[in-house]
Amino acid sequence: MAYKVLIVEDQDIPRDFFEIYIKSCEHFEHLLSISNAAAALAVCQSNKVDLILMDVMTELDHSGLDAAEAIKRQFPEIKIIIVTSLPEYSWLARARSIGVDSFWYKDGHKDSILDVMERTMAGEHIYPDDTPLIRIGNAVNHEFTERELDILKELTTGDTNAEIAERLFISVATVKSHIQHLMEKTGFKTRTELVSEARGLGIVIKNKKKDE
Repeated sequence: MAYKVLIVEDQDIPRDFFEIYIKSCEHFEHLLSISNAAAALAVCQSNKVDLILMDVMTELDHSGLDAAEAIKRQFPEIKIIIVTSLPEYSWLARARSIGVDSFWYKDGHKDSILDVMERTMAGEHIYPDDTPLIRIGNAVNHEFTERELDILKELTTGDTNAEIAERLFISVATVKSHIQHLMEKTGFKTRTELVSEARGLGIVIKNKKKDE
């Protein structure tokens, strides 16, 4: 019996590749492909789904992690693999905390994703050790502390230091100190440059629908 797979992916090329890979393997059956993670729960409610390949950033900015959390709450037996090309620092921890079975960074290798799918259905939990290494200015993302990344993520909102401090329950002086460390590590002259580059590289992404 082949496992029925739901693909949640809004980009044509990776979606097409996933469909081709699934159809090439006798252990899996392509059930459906959708572009919006918000529709995934409804598909699970009306169909027998064994496995979901779930992108994080989907159509209309709906989060695959939010959808995965809702699905796991109602259908804990459905296996979910998060698939993404973005190195956002908080997604690995969030995926683990909500019970996502496996996590795979898109690399275009058929054998890799099929192997993760097979092992996930066998009961394994496949996670990378860390996010991909990304250079930003004079630094790489792994040089930042988790708190610095928290601050950097909040900077993408455009809020003031005082607003960020209040949201993170720290002092304004602490926020300023972390920003200074980020500037020194990366070599950027302004926080606008820093934020623009970090957001463009996908190192930090603030989901307004979830975080606000």
